[in-house]
Amino acid sequence: MGHLDHAAFGLLTPVLSYAMAVIGAALGLRCTVRALSATGRSRRNWLITAASAIGTGIWTMHFVAMLGFAVRGTDIRYNVPLTILSLVVAVLVVGAGVFCVGYGRNRAVALLIGGLSTGLGVASMHYLGMAALRLHGTVHYDPLLVALSVAIAVVAATAALWAALNIKSPVAVAVAALVMGAAVSSMHYTGMLAVGVDVAPAEGHLPGATAMQFIFPLAVGLGSYLFVTAAFVALSPTAGERAAYFTAEQATDHGPETTDKPGQNVAHA
Repeated sequence: MGHLDHAAFGLLTPVLSYAMAVIGAALGLRCTVRALSATGRSRRNWLITAASAIGTGIWTMHFVAMLGFAVRGTDIRYNVPLTILSLVVAVLVVGAGVFCVGYGRNRAVALLIGGLSTGLGVASMHYLGMAALRLHGTVHYDPLLVALSVAIAVVAATAALWAALNIKSPVAVAVAALVMGAAVSSMHYTGMLAVGVDVAPAEGHLPGATAMQFIFPLAVGLGSYLFVTAAFVALSPTAGERAAYFTAEQATDHGPETTDKPGQNVAHA
C-alpha cells in the first residue's frame, strides 16, 4: 500500500481550504437570509446566489485540500470532465436544498428534505471528485469511514439550512459559517481517511491534468468569484434599508404637510 500524505504542503492547504469553506458558507447563509425576506424574482435570485456560493465554497474547499494530497510511488492526475461534473453536482444539489427551504410551506419538513438531499449531494461531489483521480494503482475505501463522512455531510447541511432559517444577525451568521466550515472540512478529511491506495509501479503516461495545471487555476478563479460576490452582497442594501430609504424619499418629495387654511386662525368678531 502506498503512503498517503494529506498535507504535502504542511498546514497551508488545510487552513486555506477551511477558509474557502467558511467564506462560501457565510456568503450562502447571508444570501439565504436575504432571500427569506424577499419575494418573487428577488427571492429566486438570492437563492441562486446562495446555492452558487455554498456549492462553490464546498467544491473549492475539497480541491484546495486535494492540492496537498500525495501518494508515495505514483504521480496524480485529474480527469477534467469528472472534476467539472463534481462542481456542477455541488451547485445543483445545494440549490435543491436552499430552494426547498426558501419555498417550503412546512419549514420542518423542508429542512429535513433539504438537509438530507444537500448532504448526500455534498458527499456525492466529494466521491465524484475522488473518482476523477488518476494514478498508478487502485483506490479503495473503508466502508465505515465512508458512511461516517456521509453522515457528517448530512448533519452539516441540515445545520447550515437551519441556521439560514433561524439566524438573522451578521455576527450569528459569521459564527454559524465558522461551524459550517469546520463541519465540511471534517467531512472531507474523514472521507480521505477512508482512502487506501495499492500502488502498482508503471512507466506509462497517466491521462488527465495535474493539480497545478487545472485544479489550482480553477480554484483561484472560483475563490475570486466568492470574494467578489461577498463584496457585492455586503454593499447591497437589505430589504429594511430599502424600505427606510423609500420612506425618507417619499417624505422629502411631499414636504411638510399642513392642515391650516387661509383665514382659519382669524378671530371672529
